Amino acid sequence: MNRTALNEQHRASNAKLVDFHGWEMPLHYGSQLEEHHAVRRAAGVFDVSHMTVVDVEGEDATAWLRELLANDVARLEAPGCAQYTALLDEDGGILDDLIVYRRDGSWRLVVNSATREKDLAWMRGRLQGDVALKERADLSMLAVQGPEALNRSASWLGAGFDAVAALAAFTFFEDGERMIARTGYTGEDGFEVVLPHADAQKAWEALLEAGIRPAGLGARDTLRLEAGMNLYGQDMDASVTPLESNMGWVLALDPADRAFAGRAEIESRKAAGVRQRLCGVVLEAKGVLRVGQALRAEGREIGTLTSGAFSPSLGCGIGLARIDAVWAPGKAGRHGVTVEIRGKELPVRLVRPPFVRNGKAQV
Repeated sequence: MNRTALNEQHRASNAKLVDFHGWEMPLHYGSQLEEHHAVRRAAGVFDVSHMTVVDVEGEDATAWLRELLANDVARLEAPGCAQYTALLDEDGGILDDLIVYRRDGSWRLVVNSATREKDLAWMRGRLQGDVALKERADLSMLAVQGPEALNRSASWLGAGFDAVAALAAFTFFEDGERMIARTGYTGEDGFEVVLPHADAQKAWEALLEAGIRPAGLGARDTLRLEAGMNLYGQDMDASVTPLESNMGWVLALDPADRAFAGRAEIESRKAAGVRQRLCGVVLEAKGVLRVGQALRAEGREIGTLTSGAFSPSLGCGIGLARIDAVWAPGKAGRHGVTVEIRGKELPVRLVRPPFVRNGKAQV
């Protein structure tokens, strides 16, 4: 099993370690609930070094990325900008969601660990011109999240504190071998940092000493769900396009002559009308929403839960569901929807995500 450079630090903090797509990762450090609240109310740090970092270099790198990715990297006008995007197959199916960073003279991609081999094979199979891919197995990645994330990291950031504080969302800067970006997967303020393994170990210890709580995969999942963020393999995969996954905004269809994998299918589905949508679900009774549960209305099934959990911040069950488009929030007929839990039909409310953002309820 793969282990991150912080494996010993996790063990020293009494982490419950589990197999996560071939990586031994911390599920929690004693209390998933407390870790969730720590990020919403103060600050938490996640080891996300299982993510795959790929550097893209060469004179044709920009042109190649414009054909590879659904969003248009040409919109990143200067180094220090980042963009959320998707890697699609020729049928418009989502192979992965990722972030692309424009560096000075090169690019950096961060893709999901579960899709690493598939993503790299897809990219390498489409290499053309002067483009080189370099997987950075020498780097770790930490996510420091929460309303106090920046202030509590001040000592570790040192002279870089002001630069990080000045960053807007989806921008970054490089401080020596550290790349620090104003990005995250929790719906809270904070940053993510890519850095060499030895530096990551020192950073982890310094951040814990500063009062930042270690947080595991369990809290990461409830936080991202409250923030309305998709999880690859559940809320999206190659069987659906961004149009059915609440990700239509990553499809840069202008200019019209930019060819990218899946564009023809995307345009065809958009013209015909999207039949399904991904939306938020709030359970209005006691219970917990789970993946695969059916949503019903007017005596028939209208959708299925793709994610579900108890929301620690809201105190109720929430989830994401792919439903018939006519039932999407803002459309006619969104009332009277139920979910089947243990043979009972319980009422739910369909909403637009996020459920929680910056510590405040949005639904």
